Amino acid sequence: MGEEAPATITEGKATIPLPPGTTQDVFYNPIQEFNRDMSIAAINVWSKMHLDAVEAKRTQNPKKKAKVEDVWDPTQINVLEALSATGLRAIRYAHECEHVSHIVANDFDAKAAESIKKNAEFNGVLGKVIPNEGDANMVMYQSLQKHGYGEKKLKFFVVDLDPYGTAAPFLDAAVRSVESGGLLCVTCTDMAVLAGSQWEACWAKYGSMPIPNGSFCHEMGLRMLLQTIQASAGRYGRAIEPLMSCSIDFYVRVFVRIVASPAKAKTTAARSAMVFSCVGCRAFHVGTMGSYEVNGNSTKFKCAALPKVGSSCEICGSKFHMGGPIYSGRIHDEEFIGKMITHVKEGVALDKYKTHQRMLGMISVISEELHDIPLYYSLDAVCQALHCQVPPLKIFCSAIVNAGYKVSSSHCLATSFKTDAPNTVVWDILRGWIKQKPIAEKRIVAGSVVAKVVSVEPTVIADFTYNKLAEPESRKIRLVRYQENPVKNWGPKAKAKPGVGAFAGGEKRKAAEDDSEEQHE
Repeated sequence: MGEEAPATITEGKATIPLPPGTTQDVFYNPIQEFNRDMSIAAINVWSKMHLDAVEAKRTQNPKKKAKVEDVWDPTQINVLEALSATGLRAIRYAHECEHVSHIVANDFDAKAAESIKKNAEFNGVLGKVIPNEGDANMVMYQSLQKHGYGEKKLKFFVVDLDPYGTAAPFLDAAVRSVESGGLLCVTCTDMAVLAGSQWEACWAKYGSMPIPNGSFCHEMGLRMLLQTIQASAGRYGRAIEPLMSCSIDFYVRVFVRIVASPAKAKTTAARSAMVFSCVGCRAFHVGTMGSYEVNGNSTKFKCAALPKVGSSCEICGSKFHMGGPIYSGRIHDEEFIGKMITHVKEGVALDKYKTHQRMLGMISVISEELHDIPLYYSLDAVCQALHCQVPPLKIFCSAIVNAGYKVSSSHCLATSFKTDAPNTVVWDILRGWIKQKPIAEKRIVAGSVVAKVVSVEPTVIADFTYNKLAEPESRKIRLVRYQENPVKNWGPKAKAKPGVGAFAGGEKRKAAEDDSEEQHE
């Protein structure tokens, strides 16, 4: 009687056999399929944009000869998955990323590297997927050598970091190893750190201070990660261009173009900012750390002036918490987002992405965000601070539009709103709402935040008449805009144990082998 065929897991075009004695729950986290689907779509869209740009450059200068040292073919798109574990992601990249030449699937653990080899062979992509056992940082630094990395002498146009916890220990090597114009994909799952619960750990890992209990914590987490990447890149005369930045479930995921540009690296202060958040009414201010003016061929840099926040909040008189620095530039690229939506829609008929409904929902909400406005308010949190009834979001946003300002939601939070309206206008609209729905007298205690806010007569008369410009198209067509908990007890799997690869309770090895500090996340 022959041996029984091993149980397998299929995701996309990849099929992975389960190791003997291993359950699917331990070996594979289906919640992360969305992450992998988004990554495949992002690489496909970026690679097409990259190849179009290369072709356009060649067309503009058809007689220009390549430099002797410029031996790398920019159409050869090689990918490094630095923390590969089972190799599932790398195998899917090999099958589903149209323009990718090779994928180096690296892991520090010997058993994981052997598993990657077996899984790649099982899927018929061994050769295109190159298993590698090594330290992720060393692999990235070795690619900087003149002859590139490994026997195939590879340079990486895409580097993917998806560790358990923080990616911070890998960012310096990553921003250098990506070829100019290439794509850096980064996941961080330490949201307790980035969202402000463990600010001391955030400062140590990311060099940035979160705002405790900030209602905008998930976008601020994204911006602190981007700031860390920007700071790492700037040290080597490189700059970042965020293409898409996502707050997803229990983690953040960013897709960033890295460009070699010492001139642009010098302007990063204009895209770095501090945040001042009121502990009482939740009003906040964002102040950039510098600015610059371009006049012909010269650039004049200016130091920042302190935002006009004073020592106390102009709305309620409470003190401010100060956080940052954060990345204050655009965290999404409109062209890239538009092409992502088109790409995912085209893949629906081909059943390319199992999670396409959620992908379209999230990317559509991202496309509707006010891209020049950093951070957002939570209507729930603001109304909680004032102990008032929460108005319907579309009615409140209508009042902002009717007052002559722009407004949008954020993909980070269902009850969020972004606006270019100043704080005084936002709180005047809230005062107008309170006049319609009065606060209970027992809540208006002398000296309290509520008492200070309602004691001021609004100068802006709020008009709560419904305005269709306040309601995004994605809500009207009922896309899956914000994901509900997919399954019971969902979330990140347990951290992999050293020496036993990806098969002892998780898909990722620990982020840094020498990290001996107490693990909070």
